[in-house]
Amino acid sequence: MQLVLALMGACVLLALLARRLQLPYAVVLILAGMVLAFIPGVPVVTLDPALALAFFLPPLLQGSAYRTDWKAFRRDLRPILLLAVGAVIFTAFLMGALARVLVPEMPWAAALALGAILAPPDAVAAAAVLQRLNLPRRLVTLLEGESLMNDATALVLYRFAIAAAAVGTLAPHMAAASFLAVAAGGVVVGWLVARATLWALARLNDTLLETALSFLACYGAFLAAEALSVSGVLAVVTTGIMLSRAQYRVLSARTRIETRVVWQFVEFVLTSLVFILIGLQLRAVLEGLAGRGVGELAWLAFAVSAGLIASRFLWVFVAGGAQALLGDRMPVAQLTVLSWAGMRGVVSLAAAIALPLDFPERELIVFLAFCAILATLVVQGTTLGWLIRRLGLVQPPHRDGINLQEAALRHQAARAMLGAIETRATDVLYGPMAQDLLAEHRDRAAHLERVSRGGGAASAERAARRALRLEGLEAARAVLREHHARGDVPEDILTKLAEELDYEENRLRRALG
Repeated sequence: MQLVLALMGACVLLALLARRLQLPYAVVLILAGMVLAFIPGVPVVTLDPALALAFFLPPLLQGSAYRTDWKAFRRDLRPILLLAVGAVIFTAFLMGALARVLVPEMPWAAALALGAILAPPDAVAAAAVLQRLNLPRRLVTLLEGESLMNDATALVLYRFAIAAAAVGTLAPHMAAASFLAVAAGGVVVGWLVARATLWALARLNDTLLETALSFLACYGAFLAAEALSVSGVLAVVTTGIMLSRAQYRVLSARTRIETRVVWQFVEFVLTSLVFILIGLQLRAVLEGLAGRGVGELAWLAFAVSAGLIASRFLWVFVAGGAQALLGDRMPVAQLTVLSWAGMRGVVSLAAAIALPLDFPERELIVFLAFCAILATLVVQGTTLGWLIRRLGLVQPPHRDGINLQEAALRHQAARAMLGAIETRATDVLYGPMAQDLLAEHRDRAAHLERVSRGGGAASAERAARRALRLEGLEAARAVLREHHARGDVPEDILTKLAEELDYEENRLRRALG
């Protein structure tokens, strides 16, 4: 317990350091973990591979799936599959062949296992680097879509390689059939878990219980799929996408707001622990390589890491050329970023550590996986933001300070709200109250119509409205603070009113830029 709390404290400090140094958070964490691993007195921390996959992976995958734009995902399904399936298979076999050239005594099954371990880019690593950059929407969709599915492909190849090492033969046709069965089974399990979760959510009507159920769903989907020997990754992703699509139908506004905050916190905690724990594995990794020379290990680490980076460039540009022949051309700049955003992370390390103790060249495979993770995170992670800015892919702020498409949608929603109130204006019961509300809602609809057309006048009006409303909210907060200081109002009432003011301020800042 003390160690976990100490690591969390270190993660908070390192997050502040990464922000101050303008370095990717993941890179700072993994480097700090490596330093901590060799500090005298720091206990040896062994990452349990079963824990890494079953505890860390499901919520991180479901959180990513929950934010996925399903329509964009479906529209770009072909290039996503080329990355999540094609690139993983290509990389696994290419890296397996390279391992055989570099270490001739390594059996083919062990070499393929190394390739499968190294093949999938990590969703957490990419998100940790890209989250602060405003990238073209399609590029984000491809990276997120790939990261949701590539682990499933790699883990099927990984299991196939371990089984092949045990029996001494390789059967590619069996691997293909196994992949299809495992993938389909994972999707079915995820669908069933999502349907059961949605049925329960529609009947709970309790924010706390609904939030807890969202976590049970992701772990339940993963563990149920793994128990049935199908893809836990695809089960979690399927569950996350289905819950996301149904959230506005089955969840209350309060549940959506509070659940989103809880999930953001959990993702921060898990992401932080994952990367610092990766760094802490360095001592244990090096202790298993006492029989090999430093020069040999350095050469192998460099060759494998460089080959891994080069293999992604080769696949992305060849697949991009094939896509262009089919009428779907991506700019070279975007293909370059797609190639360079191939950081490896927790899945690769967990899979390496999970190899059986008697697996051929196990210690060397774990070492090479660790070095590839380190190289891609440090080299690619620290330069990816610079490369994106250098290629001019960072999207500029909206000309008028707000997305005109968003403003148009806000105007349509305001008109619908106004129309609903106008229909009540002549009602015997509701008419007087509706008349009182009409002026306010007509003013809001007219303002949003001007904002949707853009221009300097609308921008100035929006700034003035924002300033006036925020001043009013601050005056209201001053009154609450005064009563709080005097202690003449119960704390729960003050908290409730302060929360309402916070929600209103958040709404204003979103609506008015």
